[in-house]
Amino acid sequence: MCEPATIVIKAHSQAVKQVRDFVGLVFGGWGLDDHVARVVVSELATNSIKHGSGEGDSVIVRAYRLDGLPVLEAWDRSDALPVVREPGPAAESGRGLLLMETLVLRWGTRPLAEGGKVVYAVLDPVAV
Repeated sequence: MCEPATIVIKAHSQAVKQVRDFVGLVFGGWGLDDHVARVVVSELATNSIKHGSGEGDSVIVRAYRLDGLPVLEAWDRSDALPVVREPGPAAESGRGLLLMETLVLRWGTRPLAEGGKVVYAVLDPVAV
């Protein structure tokens, strides 16, 4: 595993752009296409902000390569696990994890020793 690239953001919806830009820089440095990574990290960060954090909390986002595969992570303070929903056709939200599942090789969660969780996604590396 290479040393993780890390960004710490405040739990605010406007910070998601920072995370997308961060992942674009990291993937560019690796010579990988960043289009899918930007969508995936947007979902990870948005869920951490909306469902895993309180006002003023920090969210940690990391990117690294494990056995050549890019991995994205979002760390938050909540122990509540993400839930894949089957939203109705008129629903205006709730499709993010469904979309992410189709874009990644695998995803999952792991607990943090100090409380909270990490949600991670392993992507297929696509060279630029």
